[in-house]
Amino acid sequence: MGSYTGRQKQCVAATALTEPATFRRYLTPLHETEWVVYAKRPFAGPGQVLDYVGRYTHRVAISNSRLLSMDDGKVRFRWKDYRDDNRQKTMTLDGGEFIRRFLIHVLPDGYHRIRYFGFLGNCQRARKLALCRELLGMAPPRPADPPMDYRDRFEALTGRSLRECPHCRTGVMVLIVSIPRFAVCLPVPDTS
Repeated sequence: MGSYTGRQKQCVAATALTEPATFRRYLTPLHETEWVVYAKRPFAGPGQVLDYVGRYTHRVAISNSRLLSMDDGKVRFRWKDYRDDNRQKTMTLDGGEFIRRFLIHVLPDGYHRIRYFGFLGNCQRARKLALCRELLGMAPPRPADPPMDYRDRFEALTGRSLRECPHCRTGVMVLIVSIPRFAVCLPVPDTS
């Protein structure tokens, strides 16, 4: 039998970790390690930290205020050049290239931007939040209104109904069958 390359050894090791007992043995030394976390008090207080983190976790790749124009398939926008003393500059890109760069910032399905743990962890969130409210002397939250269907929300915003027939405008559209989209494996874009 020939010798394994480095990549083959990684594959064999990763395959072995799919067995629960092997995986637990692999994690045992990590539980016994005394981890040291270095964290110092923020200068401007916790409010400033939340504001800072919030700017990175709850934003889109480019805000509307930075978009200047969209003409002839070209998108013109403002950007900050950190190498040139933070000067504001403009860039014009082909629409396809602009969308490609924008979509680099969109997480694939199944990925989460923020993972919660502790009392906000998924499996115990409701029970632990109720306990936190009780300990803080807060009233329980009122039950949430059922979420609006997207068609109702569209009608409330535009005054047009997505349920009416687009041709005669009198009948009601009834979904009979939905044809699933054909899955195509696309190459992963080069983000370098």
